[in-house]
This record gives sequence, structure tokens and C-alpha cells, in this order.
Amino acid sequence: MRTLYVVTHPEATHHVNGLVGGWYHSELTDQGLQAADRIGAALAARIPPGETVELYSSDLRRTAQTAQAITNYLGIPAVVDARLREKSYGIAEGKPQSWLNVRFRTPPRTGERLCHNEGIAGAETMHGFATRIYEAMDEILDKPCEHQVISTHGGALTFVAAAFLRLPIDALQHMRLRAEPGGITVLREDDYFHNRTLVELNSALLQ
Repeated sequence: MRTLYVVTHPEATHHVNGLVGGWYHSELTDQGLQAADRIGAALAARIPPGETVELYSSDLRRTAQTAQAITNYLGIPAVVDARLREKSYGIAEGKPQSWLNVRFRTPPRTGERLCHNEGIAGAETMHGFATRIYEAMDEILDKPCEHQVISTHGGALTFVAAAFLRLPIDALQHMRLRAEPGGITVLREDDYFHNRTLVELNSALLQ
């Protein structure tokens, strides 16, 4: 049986300072570091000793710090992959969220939404964001490992989970999974039918 644990990094400085995250290198706050430690302890309690485990992480500082806390408990290094980053918001990154809010063009209610231009120079489209996450997930899921942990971002969660569930990108025009910082989402593939299931979404245990 394969189990995938998707960890969304805990509270970071861009959250408390009201700044746009994206590829901006914010760091975990003191509260975020404490939450990351709890995440590591909880994962160690969930994963049986002796079973194979792999840890992957976005390369941004806040997810790398979260992965390090997990490493402290699981004893394995993280494989860093920039493709697991949050969506890029281009020139808005690190600016006040209010700056982005007044310039952001929301996607249309119907029709093509994933390739929508949000009006922010240098920002990724949702389709480009999803495509790189799917590429990373194809490589991760190609490895025969019983337990895989991914330290990533709230915006990336939808596409990490959808890639595991083998949903085509174009089917995700409207679907989004929402998670609070520091949550854990669990997905599992059984050994008999090889069905894949969303078992937990943003587990409150780690809040």
C-alpha cells in the first residue's frame, strides 16, 4: 500500500506581514517552527518503523524549514524540487497583498480558466502551475515507496492531490482543495484494486 502525506507549510512571515507569498522566500515564524516540529512528530507516529519512506520538498525557505523538522523525526533527507513551489505571482511577490488585490484579474465564471491571464507581469497561469506540479509528481509516484511525504504550499495542494488521483489537468478548471497552513492531507493507493483515495484533507490534528 502506498500512502502520500502532503504537508502545507505552517505559518510564515508573509502570512503575518500581509505580503504576497508565491516564490517570495519568506520564513516560518516562531509559531510556524513549533507547528513544523509537531508535524514531524505526528508523521513519525503514523509511519510504522521499518517501512520505506521518502521526503520531498519545495526549495522555498518556508517549505525547506518544514522539511527539516520532518527530517529531524524521520531521519531521512529531503529531496528538494523547485517544481513543488507555490504558484508564481511574478512582480507581486513580496509586495503587500493589497497591492495584488487591486490589480488582480479574476478568472471568468465559465469557459477557459486555467490559462487565464491574471494581469500580473511574470505570474504563472494556473495551467503552467499545474503542469510543473504534475511533472514532479510523475517522477515521485514512479518510485515504489510505501510512504512518501511532500512539504509544499497551500496553492500546490490541489495539483499534488489531483496528480496522485490521476485527474487530467483540464478537468480542474473549477476544482480547488483549500487547506490551512500546517495541515496534512493523506492519500492512499490500495494493493488489491490499486484504487487511489483522498483519506484526509487538512487534518486538524496538526493545527
